[in-house]
Amino acid sequence: MAKSNNYAMITYIDSKNCQKVCGLMRAVELLQAVRYEPAGEKIRFPDREISGVSIDSRDCREGSVFVCIRGSVCNGSRYAKEAVRHGAKVLVAAKEEQELIGKILGQFPECEGVLVEDEREAAALLAARYEGEPSRSMTMIGVTGTKGKTTTVSMIRKILSEAGIRTGMIGTTGQFDGKEHLPSEHTTPDAVTLQRSLARMRKNACRACVMEVSSQALKLQRTKGICFDTGVFLNLGDDHIGRFEHADKEEYLACKRKLFLQSREAVVNAYDPAWKQMLAGTGCPFQTFGIRNGDFRAVKIRTESFVQGHPGVEFDIGKVHFQIPAPGIFTVYNALAAVRVCMQYGVTPKTAAGSLLDFQVKGRMQFFSIPGGGEAVIDYAHNAMSLESVLTTLRAYRPARLITVFGCGGQRAKERRFQMGEVSGRLSDLTVITSDNPRWEAPEAIMDDIETGVRKTDGKYLRITDRKEAVKQAVEMAGPGDLVVIAGKGHENTQEIQGVFYRMDEQELVEEACTQKLL
Repeated sequence: MAKSNNYAMITYIDSKNCQKVCGLMRAVELLQAVRYEPAGEKIRFPDREISGVSIDSRDCREGSVFVCIRGSVCNGSRYAKEAVRHGAKVLVAAKEEQELIGKILGQFPECEGVLVEDEREAAALLAARYEGEPSRSMTMIGVTGTKGKTTTVSMIRKILSEAGIRTGMIGTTGQFDGKEHLPSEHTTPDAVTLQRSLARMRKNACRACVMEVSSQALKLQRTKGICFDTGVFLNLGDDHIGRFEHADKEEYLACKRKLFLQSREAVVNAYDPAWKQMLAGTGCPFQTFGIRNGDFRAVKIRTESFVQGHPGVEFDIGKVHFQIPAPGIFTVYNALAAVRVCMQYGVTPKTAAGSLLDFQVKGRMQFFSIPGGGEAVIDYAHNAMSLESVLTTLRAYRPARLITVFGCGGQRAKERRFQMGEVSGRLSDLTVITSDNPRWEAPEAIMDDIETGVRKTDGKYLRITDRKEAVKQAVEMAGPGDLVVIAGKGHENTQEIQGVFYRMDEQELVEEACTQKLL
C-alpha cells in the first residue's frame, strides 16, 4: 500500500508483506537503484544473489555488495580486498577509483565492479532498495536545526504514540524500533544502518517514524532516497563549522536546506531569520509557527513556572493550556513544532497537552535534587548557542549561584571552545573547566582553549581535568538555592580518550556524588 495523500491518515505495509527484503536479491535488480557503469566491459553475473549492502569491510559476508566510501581520514577502496576476502561479490566505487578497482578485479575475477558518480548516494539508494524501501511504508517526519532536534523528535514520538500511532524514532539519544530502545552512535546513522533501522520499524508495524536529520547526514547523503512527509526546521546557529564539519555557515545552511528538497511539506520556525533561505527554491509547501509571528502560535507564555516540581513552562494554544516540566522559551518553540506536526496526523492539541505534562528526555534539562537544597541539571548543550540558552534560562529562576561544569570535544572546531568558555564565564558564578570527549587530543590543551574564552570575562573558574572528580566537587560545593549545570555530554554514557571508550554516565556521577555528600 502506498502512502496516503490524506495527511490525516498514516498507512503502512504489514510485516507479512515484507518477506522479500529478508531474503536474497539478484544483482541486476539491486543495481537498478543507481546509475552506474560496469568497471569492466559488462556486468558478468547479473543473476548473482546479493545477501546485503555494506560500507564496512568487516561486516561483509558471502554475497555482499561493498560500497567503497571516500572519507576524510581513509578511503574505502583500500579495504576492498578485505571486503572480498570476507565474501563481498560486488564492489561499488566512485569513477575516480576505476584504476584501483580494476586491479582488484584482476586479482578476484569472481567479483563484479561498478562505478558511480557519488558513492555515498549510491550506498543510500542501494541500501534502501535492498531493504525494500521501508520509508515508503511509513509516514516519515524529519527534524533539523542547530538545537532542539532531540527534544522535538522525542515530543513528536510521545504524542503520536500516546495517540495510538506506533512511531519509531531515530536520534542522538538512540533509536526506538517500535518494540525496544537501541543505542545510536550518530544523530543520523550511516545510510546502511538507517535503512536497516527503518526495515525493523516496518517489521514491528510502525506506522510512522520521526528522526533527527543532521546537517552532516544531509551533506553525506545518508538520507538520500527518503521522501519525508513533513520536514521541520527549528533554527540555525553558528555551530558545526570547522575542519571536520562545514566550511562556513553558507555550506551549513545549504546542507540543512536539502531536507526540504526531499520533503512533501515543511513546518518552520518563523522567528528564525534563516527560514526563508531554508525553503528558497525548494518549492516545498510550508506552515510557520512562532510566538510573535507565525501561522501557529503560543500565547499567555510563562517561562518561569514550576511543573511537576521542576522548572518548566506554561502556555496556551488556542483554548488548550500546556504545562511542560522543562524550562526555557526554546521548550515553547520545540513544543509548538511538535504539536503542529502531530495535528497534521489527526492528533488534537488537548491530546498533545496531556502527553507533554510529564515529558522528560534523558540528558536534556534533566534535574536532580542535591542534598542541602541545591539542584543539578544535566544537559547536552555542547555549543555556545545551546549553552547560552540553558544558562540564560536558568538565570531567570534566580539561583543563589549558577555553577557550570563542562568541557569540549576533541577533533572539533577550536572556535567552539573559545565561545563556550566566554558564554560560561559571562553567565556563570563559577565555571569548572573539565574534560569532555578529548578523542585524540590532549585534554589539557582543549581546556587551555576554554580558559582563554573564560578569561575574556570576569567570571571565576576552576580546572579539574577528571570529569568524574569535577562533577563530584561541583555537587559537594553546592549549597541551598544553587544550580549546578553539567553540560556537554547529556545522554552519553561513555567518554572517548585516545580511541578508547570508558563508561561514564553523568546521571550515575550525580547520584554517586549526592550519596557521598550525605555521608
